[in-house]
Amino acid sequence: MELKFEQMKELVTGAVYMEEEDGFLRMHRFTKEQEEMYRELTWDFFYKTPATAGIKLCFHTDSEHLGLKVKTFKASMRSYFSVDVLVNGERIGNIDNFSDRTLPQDYTQEEFAFGEYEMMFSLGEGVKQVCVHLPWSVATLLAPMIVDDGAFVRAVKPAKKMLVFGDSITHGYDALRPSNRYVAKLAGKLDAEEYCKAIGGEGFCPYLLQWKESFDPDYILVAYGTNDWNKIGKEQFLSLCREFYATLNQYYPNAVIFAMTPIWRKDMHEDRAFGPFEQVEEAIRECVKDLANVKVISGMDFVPHDENYYADLRLHPNDKGFACYFEALYKRIKEEIKEP
Repeated sequence: MELKFEQMKELVTGAVYMEEEDGFLRMHRFTKEQEEMYRELTWDFFYKTPATAGIKLCFHTDSEHLGLKVKTFKASMRSYFSVDVLVNGERIGNIDNFSDRTLPQDYTQEEFAFGEYEMMFSLGEGVKQVCVHLPWSVATLLAPMIVDDGAFVRAVKPAKKMLVFGDSITHGYDALRPSNRYVAKLAGKLDAEEYCKAIGGEGFCPYLLQWKESFDPDYILVAYGTNDWNKIGKEQFLSLCREFYATLNQYYPNAVIFAMTPIWRKDMHEDRAFGPFEQVEEAIRECVKDLANVKVISGMDFVPHDENYYADLRLHPNDKGFACYFEALYKRIKEEIKEP
């Protein structure tokens, strides 16, 4: 039995708008205004906006099978992708374009094929919760899903909403599985719907906040700083950082805002116009010190200072590194929001 697109749209989380395109469903994490802003600002960021980072389909069903067909396009500096299917929180399978190869430790520059892929998954007997994590690395269009004839499919919506801003690491570089992104894991633990606005290469960009989101987030996660250190001077950093957090505070006064400071990077001791890398955290703390709903969380030791935890051996965590990142971050966030 094929689900109609209107049925599928009810199952989607993390998308701000959706549209049908040549027999597929395209899901967008940026609003049309935000996409146009990036189009005018820089092509390097604009072409990454269609990546489906943070977008999922979650539902209860008694179907014993799930058929998925996807069409993928380039939308980041990486060409590998994975669609993860989880049943009751456990990954039972995936559609990807790399499992037929032995990957080197640094798989980030390997070339993989885009195109159409499909698979039928066995979900098991009885009623279960199914979550389909779409890739962070590519634009992913989804054909009508297939379930057993007569099966019910009922949407599962998280209790809270989390708005996420960040650079490549928060975008997802370089998790092989999208369900292993640190933000995906965090959203699951907080029972929050993730709305991901992270872009590889991005820094503090107040222009992105020209339009208030159509929802009021319970949590906001901001993880910039490493690209800012690499590209701009301290005075410009302070100006952009202050404006970004002040705008968030104005738009979303009831949200808890987590100001993440950068994790370790292998070249952190090199000279930059900004100054020492350690001063990025000091600068962020200075910018938000008068904003009561902003909680600063130091990320420097969240991922071991060991290249084996980084896919590119220097900057972007692999799945093992993201597991460490999530565990450390969730522990700190529990302390801030008094979660049990």
